Amino acid sequence: MFWTSGAARAARRIATAAALGGGGLTALGALTYGLLIAEAMVARKIVGRPHGETGPASDGVYGPFPGDAVPGEPISMVMLGDSTAVGLGLTDPADTPAVNIALGLATVAERPVRLHVYGESGAESVHLDGQVDRAIEEGPDIAVVFIGANDVTSATSPARAVRHLQTAVRRLREAGAEVVVGTCPDLGTIRPIAQPLRWVTRRWSRLLAAAQTVAVIEAGGRTVAFADLLGPEFEANPAEMFGPDRYHPSAQGYLQSAYAVLPSVCAALGFWPESEPLRGKGSQLAAMAVEEPGTEVTATRGAGEAVGPPGRRAALLRRRSGPLSNG
Repeated sequence: MFWTSGAARAARRIATAAALGGGGLTALGALTYGLLIAEAMVARKIVGRPHGETGPASDGVYGPFPGDAVPGEPISMVMLGDSTAVGLGLTDPADTPAVNIALGLATVAERPVRLHVYGESGAESVHLDGQVDRAIEEGPDIAVVFIGANDVTSATSPARAVRHLQTAVRRLREAGAEVVVGTCPDLGTIRPIAQPLRWVTRRWSRLLAAAQTVAVIEAGGRTVAFADLLGPEFEANPAEMFGPDRYHPSAQGYLQSAYAVLPSVCAALGFWPESEPLRGKGSQLAAMAVEEPGTEVTATRGAGEAVGPPGRRAALLRRRSGPLSNG
């Protein structure tokens, strides 16, 4: 419980600094921040960019399927974020997380899904603004965002990163879209990142994920915790879950991320029953979500409102974790 209570306080401090426009250094302190800046440059050189800058073209309409009745109006889905949102390292669009989520949603909803991918390799949270501009033009029903890893490896102030993410979520919600954010993964599983940077990135990425959760639910979105959902599987089976650069996921790794997010996407649109929630303060549940594989945090309604001031109540929904069968 030490991590949960400590992370709850840290997440709230970061989210509060973001809300106030503060650029407070970090929850980890100036010395650690300087260490991360220096060693992040080394890690970036080690990882390099063996996959280029773009993933496979994935825009299109997915579904209906053979034997379906007359299809309904397509659901509009947009995918925003970084290289994990575009499926960097893959060659077949069918292996990307965006297409797998779209196909899963089309199956559950029994309606086609029109997908547009606006994510960009190397994107940090500050780059979401331009992606949201383009996404809003599509009038999306659902927006899925994978973001956070580059904020850590570029040593971006967590408060700054969270502020940009919250603004993006709020804009999408105001445009009428449901929003599901896959929070920062546990970068401590990345083998090319050596110690002590690996410890630093693990700590930082978990704090950022918790702060992202607080900010996203306050903007009316939902979050899915990636830190432990994918972390143990990647750490135990790196050859299977990582791609050739040992940094970006393999096709199986990307499939796992899609599998984690799909129930939340379907639930947000009313096509999937909600699990029994654990209710509490947003900051506390945010910290728990980082530790609970496959959890989602969403705002609870009070006085007829879905969003409200910092510290309001939220609900943590548990999603089933574990490897996804290809069968």
